[in-house]
Amino acid sequence: SLRLQQPQEQLVLTAGQTITLSCTISGEGPPGPVEWLKDWGTENKTIYAQTSSSPRVTRVVNGSNVDFSIQIRDVHPEDAGTYYCVKFMRTVGHGGGLQVFQHGKGTVVSVHAKPTQPVVSGPGRRAGTGASVSFTCESGGFFPKDISVRWLKNQAPISAQQPRVRPGQTNSSYTMSSTVTLALVPQDVRSQLVCEVQHPTLPAPLRGTYQLREALRVAPSLRLLPGSSSVEVNKTLTLTCRVEGFYPRALALSWLEGGRELRVENTSRVVQTPQGLFQLSSLLEVQATEDRNGSAFTCRVVHDGQDPISSTVTLWVAVPGKE
Repeated sequence: SLRLQQPQEQLVLTAGQTITLSCTISGEGPPGPVEWLKDWGTENKTIYAQTSSSPRVTRVVNGSNVDFSIQIRDVHPEDAGTYYCVKFMRTVGHGGGLQVFQHGKGTVVSVHAKPTQPVVSGPGRRAGTGASVSFTCESGGFFPKDISVRWLKNQAPISAQQPRVRPGQTNSSYTMSSTVTLALVPQDVRSQLVCEVQHPTLPAPLRGTYQLREALRVAPSLRLLPGSSSVEVNKTLTLTCRVEGFYPRALALSWLEGGRELRVENTSRVVQTPQGLFQLSSLLEVQATEDRNGSAFTCRVVHDGQDPISSTVTLWVAVPGKE
């Protein structure tokens, strides 16, 4: 009588390895092939048959009538499942079908897989200082399910919600996402956010980084000097508009006299401060003619496409001998 032995109950592999599934047959049985099936019942898939098998699947001992072990190389997470060594017998009748004569207990295969490099994403648009902003870290393709995430801001741990872990495209791997919410401050122009992922398959954590300046807007402060001005007729007054402490660099500055825009040649270059923010000064030379007495001069700034901010000074022209 025929004895089919499939001794392995469970195998745990890492993606990319080669798996050997053992099956031996002794004694005599009815005519019919020996095949390997993955899973049982309606979901089953033929993994190895004499006539057909995937290029990754080979017999350990070619042509043997005793050893029906197979090897599957470069295993993927999708290869996880239960494998059965099955002896079929040919049925008589037209067409000559096959029916199961004997099968092994099944070998449960699980494939451990490393998570992908974590990717940290921020908001779709910049937020001002003081705003609460959410950042998300995502990684996928891993098995088993247990994974831990640690967030760091400038190397100091910060608290975050528990990661959400869901089945991936195939049920044999998982994806995770973790979110952290921060209130942004001007100093964050130099801050780095790190998401660290730890998993049983990893010798050291994987890290995804995000530069907080990508999400940050620091609005400028505006100073117009001198604050008030009384000038003798026909003298020249120099007005200075100082725009300080802004990020990002995108900034448009204009001068207006009584609401009408002036053409100004000498807007200075934008310079970066040691703190990583930007500043700029613009000079306007005004000829103090009599008809300009009481005129309002405005420095107007549009930063990063936001609403304009402005500062205004009124010019008083003193004519000697006229009180």
